[in-house]
Amino acid sequence: MAIQIVMDHTGDSRHPFNPNDSQAREKAEKRFQELTGSGFTAAVRTASGEVSQVRSFDPTAEETLFFPRLVGG
Repeated sequence: MAIQIVMDHTGDSRHPFNPNDSQAREKAEKRFQELTGSGFTAAVRTASGEVSQVRSFDPTAEETLFFPRLVGG
């Protein structure tokens, strides 16, 4: 089971999906495109435990974290 975690001003929301289920995978990919298209940054944890930014949907990633663009000023 894979999960997408979306951080925002209220905390986080979690969206688990089965990457072997084509409908669930399509929904997760659509969510990825919508979030990154609206300015969220997507990151995954690598096998070595490091975090790496991703720019395309990877259904094999166990956990994808989305966080909003930081605004300074």
